[in-house]
Amino acid sequence: MSDAAPALLSVHDVRRIFGGVVALDGVSFNVPAGSIVGLIGPNGSGKTTLVNVISGMIEPTSGWVELEGKRISKQPAFRIARMGLTRTFQVSQPFTHLTALENVAMGAMFGSKAAGRSVKQAQAVAQSVLERVGLAERASSLVEDFTVLDRKRLDLARALASEPKVLLLDEVLAGLRAGEMNQAVELIRSLNAEGVTLVIIEHVLRVIVSLCDSVVVIDRGKKIAEGTPDDVMRDEGVIKAYLGTARVEAERA
Repeated sequence: MSDAAPALLSVHDVRRIFGGVVALDGVSFNVPAGSIVGLIGPNGSGKTTLVNVISGMIEPTSGWVELEGKRISKQPAFRIARMGLTRTFQVSQPFTHLTALENVAMGAMFGSKAAGRSVKQAQAVAQSVLERVGLAERASSLVEDFTVLDRKRLDLARALASEPKVLLLDEVLAGLRAGEMNQAVELIRSLNAEGVTLVIIEHVLRVIVSLCDSVVVIDRGKKIAEGTPDDVMRDEGVIKAYLGTARVEAERA
C-alpha cells in the first residue's frame, strides 16, 4: 500500500462518554483507500464502540468521522450504508423469521448501489453473495435454524450485498476452525483485491499480521499505537497493555 494513498475513511479526535464512563478518548486515525487496517486491543478497550460510532449506530460525544472527505457522524446508519460504508456485528442479529436469501437481499436493497434495484435483482445479488460465503445451499432456509457460525457468514453476506466501499469486520473470524479461517482470510484478500477497503477487529494476531497494511491499537478508549503490524507487535506499550511477550512471540511464529 502506497504511503501516498488518500484517506477514504478518517476518524478525528473521537470521544464517546456513557454517563461518567469515557469509552473513547480522542481516537484519531486514517484508513487509506484500498488498504486493510487492523483494530486491536484488550476486551473492553472500546473497539466495538468505535465501530458503532463510525457506522452511525451511535453519535460521538465529540470529534467526527469522514468518508471520502465528507462528515458522516450525524448521519443515520442506513444513510451511511448508502454512502458505501457498512459493517458486520460481533453478535449477529439477523431477521430470524426470514430465509437466508431474504436476509441478504435486504443488504442489496439498502446498499450503495440499491437505487432503482428491484426485489428480483436484489435476490440475484443475494444468491451470488451466498455462494461466495458458502451458504448457497441454505438460501431458502430460515435463519432461526442457523448455527452461530452460519449466522456470522450470513452477516458477512448481508454486508457484502450492500456493495461497500469500506467494510468494517467485527470479529468475523471468531470461532472458526483452522480450515474455515483460511478460507475466510482468502475471501477477505479477494475483496480487498477487488477494491474494498477494510477495517478488521480481530483477536487472532497472526491474521492481523498476515492481512493488514497497518494496525491501530486501543486501550481503555485511547489509541496507544499505530503502524505496520511488525512495528506494533514490537511496541513495548502494546506488549505491556495487551499482548504479553510470550503471546507476541507465539502469534508471530
